[in-house]
Amino acid sequence: MIPIYRGRSRRAVLVGAVCALLVTGTALTGCSEDPNEGTNGVGRLSADRIQSRAQKAAESVGAVRLHGTVVTSGRTYTLDMRLKEQGGIGSVTTEGETFRLLRVDDELYLKAGAEFWGHEDGEKGGEADAAAAGKLAEKYVKVPQGDPSYKKFVGFTDKDVLLGGLLTLHGELATDGHHEQSGVRTIRVTGDEGAGGTLDVSLEGEPYPVRLVRAGKAGTLTFSSWGADFELEEPAEDETLDYGKQLPTS
Repeated sequence: MIPIYRGRSRRAVLVGAVCALLVTGTALTGCSEDPNEGTNGVGRLSADRIQSRAQKAAESVGAVRLHGTVVTSGRTYTLDMRLKEQGGIGSVTTEGETFRLLRVDDELYLKAGAEFWGHEDGEKGGEADAAAAGKLAEKYVKVPQGDPSYKKFVGFTDKDVLLGGLLTLHGELATDGHHEQSGVRTIRVTGDEGAGGTLDVSLEGEPYPVRLVRAGKAGTLTFSSWGADFELEEPAEDETLDYGKQLPTS
């Protein structure tokens, strides 16, 4: 049975077969595909320039969606966030609990279930804490800017802060071949042969980051919807609770 190939894979196989059949001894052209043909050309650049181009592309666009994991201070956070200059919205899961974050300009809101509020510090509280948790459950709780939770979570909603801290590989940079991520052709850049992280950069259109593996097994993130705007507004008054200067703790 003759195998059926489609698209670029079929063309590559046919070219390879023709080259294999030709008698050696004559200089041949066209017997190897240029992996950068039909791309944006960043695959021909040095690893340093590819990383720089990806960072500039990320900075220049107004919105992005990212999802994956970030490990910080020994805790793993699973993120699914949409970010733009004015704020961000999405979900965060850590240690089996999921909550939503919403930031509009400087106002940060956190929405979670009673279990999250009942033992945010890792220990169960008493009846008073349970009552407070019940009031907070499934409401958008306005997080005071002076509260520790604000500093802890606001970075997850800030495009510039989050991407600025993530899109830098560590150590000596090198390219590691052409790949494909979520149907997008990419060029991969590594830091210290992967120990310092890897970054897949799109070879199609703008050289946006597509997939990042952080150094030290500190998480993996994928990026999509670059430049796709989305609605961002404060929650309705009847869905919001404001606890003033500091959130209650258990």
